[in-house]
Amino acid sequence: MKMRRILILALVVLSAAAVLALSGCSQQSINLQPFAQCLTEKDVTMFGTTWCSHCQAQKELFGSSFEEVHFVDCDARPGECQQNGVEAYPTWKINNTSYLGEQSLERLAFLSGCNLPAQ
Repeated sequence: MKMRRILILALVVLSAAAVLALSGCSQQSINLQPFAQCLTEKDVTMFGTTWCSHCQAQKELFGSSFEEVHFVDCDARPGECQQNGVEAYPTWKINNTSYLGEQSLERLAFLSGCNLPAQ
């Protein structure tokens, strides 16, 4: 019985380690700076706030490359957000069309025409 518990515990620990290792191989390990720069060059804008959890999750997809993305903080610039019809966070504006909620990098690439680096 003790051996079975040890085996189960070992499997749980190995499974957790595998999940952590795989999560480390996410988009963060890819250089997204050229992709983020392309979004800005194509006048793609993300509207959101600093307190919005979905905005934070969206930013985390880009890692440090998010600095290159044109981001409008609707708390700091409410007039610009209102003028662009922002009603939910995040809102992406691409080719004068609004896309509400978190968007995958693949979807942003498709909508914008920017190339997403290969993994």
